Amino acid sequence: MITNGTLGAGSRLPIEKDLASELGVSRGSLREGVRALCIMGVLETRQGDGTYVTSLDPGLLLAPVSFMVDLRAASDSSHLQSVRRILETEAAGRAALTIDDATLAEAGAILTSVEGLVYSTGTIDYESIMLADIAFHRIIARASGNPALEALIEALAPRTIQGRMRRAMNEEGAVIATHSEHRAILHALQIHDPDRAKIRMGTHLLAVEDFVHDHPSSPGDAAREPAQ
Repeated sequence: MITNGTLGAGSRLPIEKDLASELGVSRGSLREGVRALCIMGVLETRQGDGTYVTSLDPGLLLAPVSFMVDLRAASDSSHLQSVRRILETEAAGRAALTIDDATLAEAGAILTSVEGLVYSTGTIDYESIMLADIAFHRIIARASGNPALEALIEALAPRTIQGRMRRAMNEEGAVIATHSEHRAILHALQIHDPDRAKIRMGTHLLAVEDFVHDHPSSPGDAAREPAQ
């Protein structure tokens, strides 16, 4: 009923007796189905007000992907980085075609805000730099104009932060190199060149992927992840 449009986002389900009869199932089976769809984020039960179809927002429906990623072993980190690279490379190419001036300015402001930190000769504020990194990539995913792609990236990207942070802290010159790569990606977006944007993003993320593959994480690394 949801997939064929009979019930849309925000619709209230018919009362249990009527719905069970319409679907030709027992009320017990219906309850199990409703519970399963609630867990999946398709339905939500409101105390004393019935059961409703959710907004069906891709971010909500794809939330279980985050849980799956959390269960993966540390040895799978490079695999997750590889999937992230594929998704974000496509997002960059799409974003280059449609990104507007306001979004470009927002992305540029993020990079400018950490420039002093990136080139600092003192103690490096890795957490602030990483938060800016996350925000920059999030803007590009949003600018892709594809909510499903954006949701997949959002579900996966936060789970790759540990590897990105380890590279920043342990690979000499990584912070400056990453910032330069971000600037190159931004330039490709500014000139609306999808091929250049995809190449720049792919090269940028491949560096992280290679580092994670060559430097497996240790149990204490998770404690150094930045708050989001």
